[in-house]
Amino acid sequence: MRDIIVIGAGVTGCAIARELARYDWNVTVLERASDVCEGTSKANSGIVHAGYDARPGTLKAKLNVAGNAMMEQLSKELDFPFRRNGSLVLCFAKEDRPALEKLYARGIENGVKKLRILEQEELRALEPNISDHVVAALYAPTAGIVCPFGLTIALAENAAVNGVEFRLNTKVREIVRTENGYRVITDQGDFESRIVINAAGVYADRFHNMVSRNKIQITPRKGEYCLMDKKVGDYVHSTLFQLPTAHGKGVLVTPTVHGNLLVGPTAVAVEDAEETKTTAEGLSDLLTRAALSVRNLPAKQIITSFAGLRATEAGGDFRIGPVEDAPGFFDAAGIESPGLTCAPAIGKYVVDQILAYLPAALKTDFVAERKGIPNMALADAKERQELIRRNPLYANVVCRCELVTEGEIVDAIHRPLGATTLDGVKRRTRAGMGRCQAGFCSPKTVEILARELGLDPAQITKNDPGSTLLTGAVKDGIED
Repeated sequence: MRDIIVIGAGVTGCAIARELARYDWNVTVLERASDVCEGTSKANSGIVHAGYDARPGTLKAKLNVAGNAMMEQLSKELDFPFRRNGSLVLCFAKEDRPALEKLYARGIENGVKKLRILEQEELRALEPNISDHVVAALYAPTAGIVCPFGLTIALAENAAVNGVEFRLNTKVREIVRTENGYRVITDQGDFESRIVINAAGVYADRFHNMVSRNKIQITPRKGEYCLMDKKVGDYVHSTLFQLPTAHGKGVLVTPTVHGNLLVGPTAVAVEDAEETKTTAEGLSDLLTRAALSVRNLPAKQIITSFAGLRATEAGGDFRIGPVEDAPGFFDAAGIESPGLTCAPAIGKYVVDQILAYLPAALKTDFVAERKGIPNMALADAKERQELIRRNPLYANVVCRCELVTEGEIVDAIHRPLGATTLDGVKRRTRAGMGRCQAGFCSPKTVEILARELGLDPAQITKNDPGSTLLTGAVKDGIED
């Protein structure tokens, strides 16, 4: 019998798990994929929103501002990339100025600091490549950018170090109420728990509806993106939004913390919760709308495109808290934008509610920091020399585009919740994320994974079981 089961190891589930790890509870996270950060959390904008967009009084508004305020300190504790680059909401016509001012007033009501409206001259000085059609913009200097993989993996690793059990490749099939809590039935056996926390993203409605008469509905909303080369990573410095619509904040143009330029997303409701294909129509629409924000959008520098899903709940707000007719079952559902920003605050918010239901003492040995993660691309000359002195594998460059070495890949494999797949290595080290999109480094990365995990190279997968890259058995470098 466990105290708490968390369903879902995206950024929300991992943030909750880390906060739970502060207390004397027995906690298990169940995740159907082969790694954390395999669903919605791996394919989003990586924006830390300031908090002016959400309707005042909603959970989105409250948790956005709180999560934004927590992100900088959290990035220092857990050693993941984060930068406050500020955001601009662009207004293209004088008649739309009232909508911009309404957004400003909403931000002030939500408690966003340092908001102001910029006129054309100041805008041009801040962003020289901004469109000539922009007449004004709402400036939010507290907005930022983060690596969504880095954040999620950092939260998960820290939770694991502090005693949280992660069961990957474990798909939940059914949840049954029992005398002492719940039986969670999976394809890897049954799990008993006093409390269940539902952080299952686009599948959260399925699990909620298994235990409650009050049904909810999650609509997957697909967003397509284009990622551009680092050559144009400084084309804009702030995150550029367009005035929002009923379907979201519109297409953005933003730098990333790793130096690329990102445009997206589209917003299309889909029925299939696995529908993440990009389309010619979607990408064309995306680039047309992104070109409204900047002059001469450098579309020829696109190195990849991708799509992600957002979990949109019919009520328009997050659904976080105890389910009224299912004691011990807690939802963290409908977590769409600004969910990534809110995640640290959601973790605290949920745990406060759990404490009221099942009190527990704080651990005296909780480890709050995650440090010492090598990064040759960011290290100075002295740091690089020291890493190589300690381990010559740090001198062996595997990914030329992102300057990732064999030492970093080995470290990523052997860290808590270490990488076991090609995508797992990519998310932890950026090997394969550069201009050639893994064309050069994949064979060597497969070789390292096989060696370190004691597997045949033909057993190494891209992500989930079945996604093997090689066929047959490999012996002495020759495929059978």
